[in-house]
Amino acid sequence: MSQTELFPHWDTVQRVAPILYMDRLEPFKPIRVGVTVFEATAPSPSFDRTVGVDPQRVRLAIEYAIYWDYDIQHLYELEHVWIYVGHDDRIVGCEGSFHGRYLVGLLRDRSNVTEDGRVKLYSQPGKHAMSPLEEVFRLLPNVETCCMEEAGKEGLLEPDMFRGEFKRGQRDDELSERHLRTFAFRPSFDYVPHEWTTPDIFVPWSALRREIPERMRALLASLDSNL
Repeated sequence: MSQTELFPHWDTVQRVAPILYMDRLEPFKPIRVGVTVFEATAPSPSFDRTVGVDPQRVRLAIEYAIYWDYDIQHLYELEHVWIYVGHDDRIVGCEGSFHGRYLVGLLRDRSNVTEDGRVKLYSQPGKHAMSPLEEVFRLLPNVETCCMEEAGKEGLLEPDMFRGEFKRGQRDDELSERHLRTFAFRPSFDYVPHEWTTPDIFVPWSALRREIPERMRALLASLDSNL
């Protein structure tokens, strides 16, 4: 079954996908993006929030759950961008996840919207929180140390929605910390665009939800065998 058959809005999903600007020295790239399309207000399946759809101005809202195997401080990383598409097919709103919360992602003057109608967002070096302004990251006291001496200190992250599916105990934290320390880097704060190079990076959230535990179990087994 093609993505178009699976999702009637698949062309729009790809057309308005955000452009992430990532640190030039960023060691990790997104693996997959789980997509949920909202035509009415409903809870997010992967983030603790309700996605509001105002039918007067919004035709649909698209949730991009962006998965990395790594955050510089822990294994497993899921960040989010929400794009709101108006009845004229233009983007009328955007939000991006930011350390468990979310920020408005569309600047008031729309200066972070490209000519082809996509939102540009910055991704925090190593941590991948989203912001329309890179200067926001400079306000975080540990924006550099989290990528250096604090690398790996959170071990393996297993959020509630995956509880019991891949974390086996403290040993996994130790394996994760040791592995992540090898990626420690000093951010350059020089950002370059990350393009979604293949259409198959976008999948329905339900497919990504199944894939993540499989990836985590395989990664942990690999770390275990390489000791």
